[in-house]
Amino acid sequence: MSESRSKLLASLFAERRALRVSELTERIKDLLEAEFFDLQVQGEISNYKRHHSGHWYFTLKDASAQVRAVFFKQWNRLIRFEPENGLEVRVRGRLSLYELRGEYELLVETMEPVGVGTLQLAFEQQVKRLAAEGLFDEIRKRKVPLLPRRIGIITSPVGAALRDILQILERRNRGIHIFIVPVRVQGTGAAYEIADAIRLLNQRAKKDGHEIDVIIIGRGGGSIEDLWAFNEEQVARAIFHSEIPVISAVGHETDFTISDLVADLRAPTPSAAAELVSAEAEELRLRVGELYANLCQTMQFYLIRRKAQLRDCTQSQGFAETAGAVLALASRRRELVIRAAITLKDNLQRTSFRLYRAQSGLLATDFRRPLALSSARLEALNRRIIRAIQMRLERGRHQVAVATGKLELLSPLAVLGRGYALVRDESGHLINRAAGLRSGQALNLRFADGEIRCQVTDQVADPS
Repeated sequence: MSESRSKLLASLFAERRALRVSELTERIKDLLEAEFFDLQVQGEISNYKRHHSGHWYFTLKDASAQVRAVFFKQWNRLIRFEPENGLEVRVRGRLSLYELRGEYELLVETMEPVGVGTLQLAFEQQVKRLAAEGLFDEIRKRKVPLLPRRIGIITSPVGAALRDILQILERRNRGIHIFIVPVRVQGTGAAYEIADAIRLLNQRAKKDGHEIDVIIIGRGGGSIEDLWAFNEEQVARAIFHSEIPVISAVGHETDFTISDLVADLRAPTPSAAAELVSAEAEELRLRVGELYANLCQTMQFYLIRRKAQLRDCTQSQGFAETAGAVLALASRRRELVIRAAITLKDNLQRTSFRLYRAQSGLLATDFRRPLALSSARLEALNRRIIRAIQMRLERGRHQVAVATGKLELLSPLAVLGRGYALVRDESGHLINRAAGLRSGQALNLRFADGEIRCQVTDQVADPS
């Protein structure tokens, strides 16, 4: 450090010229990045801000100093927990200079909390956030069916957990249908496979004949790193949105994951999950026998109590009065039923007799003579109507002929046919006097067979 500083000072004094600000900051930046390229710094986070670009900006401070820091997206995406103000962390990175403001800053490449493990802190933050959203509420959790017929199992196909579950189900109840969805249960991408498997079983259950009563997800024990796939948010949300009850059976009894908190039921181990969903056949038979015996005993005790209550009622005065009233009403009901039956029978007999008389009258009546008289009368009326129509037509034709003759007599065409003509000027006005004409005037002459145009050449005096 002292040698580099000496060289910088020597170069500055050697040149003996004014440096531009950009030149100065560039030299300082080169010096800082060359000397502080791999640092570990511990301090408390303050002024934390997550930029929309994905970069993290914050300040590291202790009791007497502070330094600005930035954690770029390509590095912070590997961090499982979320930084927060007041958190003591240890970071690793290098120093650089932000030339626009002339401030040095720490470029962070890794970060871990101080005093608590990284995964433990990420677990606590995840639990706090999901609990605030209501994913752990007990009121929304469903009961696991007592005797499920179809079970979906989501676990590793090569793990001991699957073998333990299958052995217990085989021993306790062979009538259960099992659907196995093999997934990875640790490592990169395991959480996505588990979440997809839960959604796959829910989609399958919507088809007729493919119903699934309960889902078991789990694996054997391991470290918190090995079990971390069951702490991922996508697994928690897939369990939350599942329409099928989910049993979480992750690790040993002392292990605890977020999937245990979201699931409808937590089993301490995968073997315990298998025992929860598979009641043993002999246990069921014994239980049914006990329930049947209890039911018989309860019914017998109930009947004894009812008989005693009935005996007490029959010995009381109120019961006797009530019984007498009931008997009287029953007698009255029987009397009314008999009277109604007699009345109905009499009505049926009278109606049948009237129907018989009407039928006999119809059979005895001869309708041929009235029909013949009506037919003759109808025919006579028809002939009269025809004659009246013919006479009316003849009178109409005669009237039309007379009117036609009168019209022909009055028609101007008939007069023209006797040698006369109609004279009109060019405007179509009728000319009935010669005095009003002038020489050279054009006229139209209408004859019976046509019309001609002529011109006045001379006027002749009236012979009269």
